[in-house]
Amino acid sequence: MISFRKHSGIFTLETRQELSISIEKAWDFFSSPKNLVKITPEHMEFKITSGDLTKMYEGQMITYSVGLLPGVRSSWVTEITHVDEPNMFVDEQRFGPYSMWHHEHTFESLDNGGVLMKDKVSYKIPFGPLGILVEKLIIRNQLRNIFTYRENTLNQLFN
Repeated sequence: MISFRKHSGIFTLETRQELSISIEKAWDFFSSPKNLVKITPEHMEFKITSGDLTKMYEGQMITYSVGLLPGVRSSWVTEITHVDEPNMFVDEQRFGPYSMWHHEHTFESLDNGGVLMKDKVSYKIPFGPLGILVEKLIIRNQLRNIFTYRENTLNQLFN
């Protein structure tokens, strides 16, 4: 499930997905930056450039290069700002294509032994009204496609 909403000039994307793995296995997978490559569409040519592929920790800076559109690449720097193992972590863009990017990842154990994974991404687009138009015409669809790809990949890996 993917939903979008706008409030005070900020857009929010939310997803929910059940995975047939324990919260500990979910944490092990998602707390490893190297697994970002596995859940990002290949056409985006996602590459971690910081070289730090250790298990995440608060204050960790991760740099990467990603294709936003055909022929358009962007460097991106995120910081892991909050870690509550195995329940949640937050990454925030420090430099990159957005004016703001705040991504909360949460994990909840389910009675059936699986885990409910939720993502909440709050983001702001630069360039005022032009940015809002680009968000509506391009960025929202891009994010929907990225998270749909991610959902399908996680279903193949864990369900």
